[in-house]
Amino acid sequence: MALPVSRIASWAIALVVGAVYGVGGSFAHASFLGPIPVGLVLGVAGAGALLLALRLLTGDRWAALAGGLGMMAVTYLFSLPGAGGSILFTVQHEMLALVWMAAPPIMTALVVAWPHLARGRTASEAN
Repeated sequence: MALPVSRIASWAIALVVGAVYGVGGSFAHASFLGPIPVGLVLGVAGAGALLLALRLLTGDRWAALAGGLGMMAVTYLFSLPGAGGSILFTVQHEMLALVWMAAPPIMTALVVAWPHLARGRTASEAN
């Protein structure tokens, strides 16, 4: 049984959008407003909202997984050290970097593994 092209396209779009969120979170995770790491807070909240939206709007676990994989791939690529070390994930903000690198895989696992709640309801309960 072949998959519809629209479903494959939605996975590809979710992967790209997840990668964009991964770029934003990787660049902003160490931004502070006073003592509050607003970059990390907004990055994690935005990434979680994206994954949840992908799951709820498409009704497809695979779309949420694709978005999460996009975030994880970009975060991994940006965390690799260059000739002078990583410029985004520094020792100065090591704990923030660790939280940002751990958040997308954990949130992706939760969103993808969450059961489909509509399947448990009967037709009379849905009305």
